[in-house]
Amino acid sequence: MAKRLKKSSATSSTDPKPGKQDRPDRDRRVRQADRLARILRVLELIQSRGRWTTKAIAEEIQCSERTVYRDLDVLKFAGIPYFREGDQQFVRVRSDFRFPVMSLTEDEVLGLSLATVLSKAPGLDVTPGAGPTTRKLAAVSREETQELIDDAMRLVSVLDLKLADHSRHHEVIKTIQSALLRGCQISGQYESPYEPAPIKLKLHPYRLCLIKNAWYVIGRQAEDAAPKTFRVARFKALRAVAEPADVPDDFDLRDYFGNAWAVYRGDRSYDVELWFPKASAPLVIETIWHHTQRVTRQKDGSVILRFQIDGLSEILHWLLSWAGRVRVQQPAELKELFVKALKDAMALQAAADQV
Repeated sequence: MAKRLKKSSATSSTDPKPGKQDRPDRDRRVRQADRLARILRVLELIQSRGRWTTKAIAEEIQCSERTVYRDLDVLKFAGIPYFREGDQQFVRVRSDFRFPVMSLTEDEVLGLSLATVLSKAPGLDVTPGAGPTTRKLAAVSREETQELIDDAMRLVSVLDLKLADHSRHHEVIKTIQSALLRGCQISGQYESPYEPAPIKLKLHPYRLCLIKNAWYVIGRQAEDAAPKTFRVARFKALRAVAEPADVPDDFDLRDYFGNAWAVYRGDRSYDVELWFPKASAPLVIETIWHHTQRVTRQKDGSVILRFQIDGLSEILHWLLSWAGRVRVQQPAELKELFVKALKDAMALQAAADQV
């Protein structure tokens, strides 16, 4: 039985008020991260050209003025040279101040620039990505580093990834991310292609992952013993629930997916052997299609690809894209499914041509 995280029990009116030592470590880290984000926001405001008083800062970031004073004390302790200016005591940072920047190699700068370009691509742009970090780095870097970042982002592009359209699901993904970090459950409406109407789900989320061309959340419903895979784009509404998620400490994503071709693991394992003629061989071996892939080159220029797959439905869909350029050698079950799918496609086309 998988070892599970302890659930925090509800506090009754007779229970003593929990002390700081009783708070989960995860909550403490979240609070620290929230405070750091607020302090950085204060710094961003007083470094800008705006005219910010402590009262205006408090209103902007929605906290008390006393909290702003405490955050300014933290900045002062960190060596940020801010001062007050004018009758209204606008808070400013000295104009010539620059943060000390770590020494980055050219490869590291190029890596960050590439991450920025990648995270802007449709389907991957579910958060601001590396863009804000890169812009801040450029702002405090030497001119040579700034030029390198500008050139790398101008000359490198990511196009046509064929990812699922998640433009309407950014908030859903952010909700899942937040719930995972806070260790709480999620609840929402899910539109499954196998159900006649949307169903209501309440999940203990385990992981959020991008697989093949879409985002998925791995989670367990309270009434189920094992987690399942849910496609993020099928959630019509989603919110975090103020109840702790029960997640096994030893959960491993690779073990969960096993040798599934993509995201849905079958009940049976198959040794798959596919033959590709000389004409299609160079194309098919350009890509690693599965982590169990083994390639055997033949003297005539053809290749044999071997996989160990849990389930056949997903690899069948991939095989159909190679129709006319591949031969299924084993297993017999996959060969039969492949031939049937091709016959069905021909029949469907023939029926359309007769209309």
